[in-house]
Amino acid sequence: MLEAQQLPFEDEYAQWQTQSSQNNEEQILRQHLGLVKRIVQQLHHHASGCMGLDDMEQIGLLGLLESVRRYGEMDENFRFFAARRVRGAILDELRRRDWRPRQLRQQVHELNKVSKQLTKQFKRHPTEHELAAALKISLEECYRLLYAAQAEELHSLEQLFESDSNSVDFGEEDSNLQHMINDDLLKHVLSQLPKREQLILDFYYQKELSLKEIAMVVGLSEARICQLHKQAIKQMNTMIKSML
Repeated sequence: MLEAQQLPFEDEYAQWQTQSSQNNEEQILRQHLGLVKRIVQQLHHHASGCMGLDDMEQIGLLGLLESVRRYGEMDENFRFFAARRVRGAILDELRRRDWRPRQLRQQVHELNKVSKQLTKQFKRHPTEHELAAALKISLEECYRLLYAAQAEELHSLEQLFESDSNSVDFGEEDSNLQHMINDDLLKHVLSQLPKREQLILDFYYQKELSLKEIAMVVGLSEARICQLHKQAIKQMNTMIKSML
């Protein structure tokens, strides 16, 4: 009985495959560097001084690399999958660094409480000036709290998709199945939102505009866009949890 022998070119072929895979990863990373930079610009308001832009970009690149390795065969939906991963990686690191200490969490809780009270009183959502006056804080501080509240809702949505993706093993052959399920679920939930919220989320996640840029397009204040974004994410969280 002949023993299996390694062909002389097998090692070279394996090395070529590894090198080819690495080169392909590097090419995809270079193609999506702009995506990482745009997401960092969107989220840098949430850092509250605990993480610099360079650090955020490094974390984002790691999230992008993980996306490349987990996604499987590249297609037109990869960009949206990668954006979620990059955003989630940055938010995870912010959370790990305790970017929302107890005092900030208490302030955000008070902001939400006062916002609800003013909404009931005025029968409309309060402006950032009204919120700042009611809380007796500066307008700049009010923006900081609004961004912190928005980031918490965004992070909870990322965690919801992550936990649901890990709950079922689809196997390597169906590596794109969960992405398709998540995409279909997102599209359904988005369609249930008011048209204005749909537009804001489309600008933020697909057109990758900052809140300031969206405010200019829609004709509302940046703080109001932040409130609507947070409100939309919260509604999506509620709807998705009811479906899972």
